[in-house]
Amino acid sequence: MRIVIGEDSALFREGLARLLADAGHEVVEKAHDAPSLLRAVERARPDLAVIDIRMPPDGTDDGARAARQIRTTQPRCGIVLLSQHIETRHSVELVTHGGFGYLLKDRVLDVDDFLDAIRRIGAGGSALDPEVVRRLVGGQQGDRLLASLTGREHDVLALMAEGLTNIGIARRLWLADRTVEAHVSSIMNKLGLPMSDEGHRRVLAVLAYLNQAGRTATPDSRTSPEG
Repeated sequence: MRIVIGEDSALFREGLARLLADAGHEVVEKAHDAPSLLRAVERARPDLAVIDIRMPPDGTDDGARAARQIRTTQPRCGIVLLSQHIETRHSVELVTHGGFGYLLKDRVLDVDDFLDAIRRIGAGGSALDPEVVRRLVGGQQGDRLLASLTGREHDVLALMAEGLTNIGIARRLWLADRTVEAHVSSIMNKLGLPMSDEGHRRVLAVLAYLNQAGRTATPDSRTSPEG
């Protein structure tokens, strides 16, 4: 894929570029702040943009706001938001359209999982860090429905929201495929979501639920003032 990186830390930016290049991707532009990121995406028309949520000039959520603008002007461009801490203000809206990922920066250290997420997002899928899923769900109006899920169903739901297929979930949790299918069916029934034979539709249905649950989120759910 042709990829643009938006990251203000030169060390992390260059390391990420080398990682992606070594995996066979082409890093066509690198930007250190949100305005230059938007210009780079406009010039390069990449397949994917990997963006730090907090970038100059404000150092708050400039990257996330730039991602929303990119999604409007170039809807086919996949977007991966990276952050040191969780901020859910913009992610709920972006994730419901697919081709979107939100990963904590520590996840990049798990190279195989990170590159798998990049491929999935570039293909139009989704990838959410489990901690992001918990933040989107926790403390929201959907808690009563979520409380009806078993512990294992919570695990399956989190992996569904990451974009994994039933087979991928089975491998991650060391379960039989049929067991995962039964958990998915139970989750859909408990949450009042229709079943679908299409994996992508299933993920979108779950993310739509998370979107509904996240509407009452505070404007900014940061865990720390640092990005």
